[in-house]
Amino acid sequence: MKKLTVLLFVLLFTGINAEDYGVIKGRVTDLETGSPLIGANILIVNTKLVTATDVDGYYKIEKVPVGNYTLKASYVGYASMTIKKVIVKKNQSTVIDFKLRGEGFTVEEIAVIADMASPNISVNKSMAYTIGGTNELYQPHNTEEYSKIDESGFFNVIKKPLSTFAADIDGASYSNARRFLMQDQLPYKDAVRTEEFINYFSYDYKQPDGDDPLSINLEYSECPWNKENNLVHIGLQGKMLSKEEQKPSNLVFLLDVSGSMNSPKKLPLLKKSFKLLVEQLNPEDKVAIAVYAGSAGLVLPSTSADEKSTIINSLEKLRAGGSTAGGAGIQLAYNIAKENFIEDGNNRVILATDGDFNVGISSTSELVRFIEEKRDDGIFLTVLGFGMGNYKDDRLQELADRGNGNHAYIDNILEAKKVLVNEITSTLFTIAKDVKIQVEFNPAKIESYRLIGYENRKLDDKDFTDDKKDAGEIGAGHTVTALYEVVPAKGNSESSNDLKYQDTKIKDDAYNSDEVLTVKIRYKEPDGAKSKEIVSVLNDESTAFSKTSDNFRFSSAVAQFAMVLRDSEFKGDANYNSIKTLAESSMGKDQYSYRKEFLTLVERASMLSENKQQEAYLVD
Repeated sequence: MKKLTVLLFVLLFTGINAEDYGVIKGRVTDLETGSPLIGANILIVNTKLVTATDVDGYYKIEKVPVGNYTLKASYVGYASMTIKKVIVKKNQSTVIDFKLRGEGFTVEEIAVIADMASPNISVNKSMAYTIGGTNELYQPHNTEEYSKIDESGFFNVIKKPLSTFAADIDGASYSNARRFLMQDQLPYKDAVRTEEFINYFSYDYKQPDGDDPLSINLEYSECPWNKENNLVHIGLQGKMLSKEEQKPSNLVFLLDVSGSMNSPKKLPLLKKSFKLLVEQLNPEDKVAIAVYAGSAGLVLPSTSADEKSTIINSLEKLRAGGSTAGGAGIQLAYNIAKENFIEDGNNRVILATDGDFNVGISSTSELVRFIEEKRDDGIFLTVLGFGMGNYKDDRLQELADRGNGNHAYIDNILEAKKVLVNEITSTLFTIAKDVKIQVEFNPAKIESYRLIGYENRKLDDKDFTDDKKDAGEIGAGHTVTALYEVVPAKGNSESSNDLKYQDTKIKDDAYNSDEVLTVKIRYKEPDGAKSKEIVSVLNDESTAFSKTSDNFRFSSAVAQFAMVLRDSEFKGDANYNSIKTLAESSMGKDQYSYRKEFLTLVERASMLSENKQQEAYLVD
């Protein structure tokens, strides 16, 4: 009775009615890993309202009087954070999520302004953290860069019968998107490159059986997200190399040790990753280590891989600090690789960085020109991206594409094992360079087509036979997969163009042929200058979708996942449930459980999408 009297007294003299309350709720997670922080304290400053997070990191403070508040989150071993101007409105929930920075950083309070126009918004503002007692600031989620992707539309076969593009075996986009999803965020639209999602996975194609290092595998069926269209599946299989066929390697590790790498998911993960690689090398291989921060330097001269402890000790001693002279580091690494060049060997620079170059040669165009000049020296490039917050995906992608190289994103030690242990031969040993793919469609069979992904890898049709034109590289054992969504031709299509000065006529042979399309592949030997050509034809023998291979169905599930994440205008009937069902029916050989993990990511993306829709509904 006494407590009720006091409460009524407070309400009477503060002007707050019994109904003038709202709720503050949200989640507290580790900024680097996205893991929930259990038992974190959440306090409304200058009040006695306080709570703690549950086993999933969630919290809720109910019966908060309407008003303007400062909210503080704290957890042992983490920098506490306050968010100001948190507005609580009558009978509404205000959602405030905290991402706390863990060990390795000074534990001092971080202040962020919510500045919310309305409640029910999850705050994800840029935050500045002091690194290791220095004056340098680390700013997560505010300077990442991705090239804009304009999705390819459909092309009329009569107007454009040829589709030409460079092969791409990179998987960086998939592992980077996984990093977002594991931190309970949907990835940026332009962070999703559909062809890299598809090519993250290996497929069970037939091995090359002749002199060519590649085989072509074709399949044709209905399109699962648009039943009126069909889907063409093109798969290339790179030749496997036995241990005896692997040439000795001259490797230069070029490692970014600038201040921006001072994060548990950057330099420490980088060192663990390269130690995995060192353990896989043969005694006849050799390794040099170059680093760059404010300037570039040689940490370890070219050393036999037989001295693994020497190489690993050099890695262990690395520390982060200073600005980022990436251009100088790249110049140094290529010089070292050239000085220790192995004739008829595998000569390669392995660059590991977040891509944030800011000293010396730093513009992407300058770096690209330099690397283009060096690729003719027979030195290949592998680019490994690390970290978050200032990750320059667009820059690293272009460097790899222009430097006879490949690009991977290392978000955790299991991904490092995938790239540098499980797939080491395909990562390090190139079997075909400047690989180009050209598809000619039969207009009597196909009315229009759309290449799914590969927007940044398209070539002019005339580039196909131009041996001076750079294209993609394929490693030993690698698979390359491309999908086309096609619209079947409906009867006679020769009058589809009403042109004033010319007539378009389809050859009679095209109507009499069973051929749907012809695939041509051009490639060069790793040390060659003249390209060779392989040709294969797809006949009009469409397989019922339920009878297609696991390759066909799983790759189409992955393509749908990328399209849904991008909210593609071409996604048709694709949705998370249909993706999961299709993937579950086509798991195939899954030696390392990469496909099983895919199902987990689809489920996670589905839940995040639902939460996003619910929050948008509440705001409206």
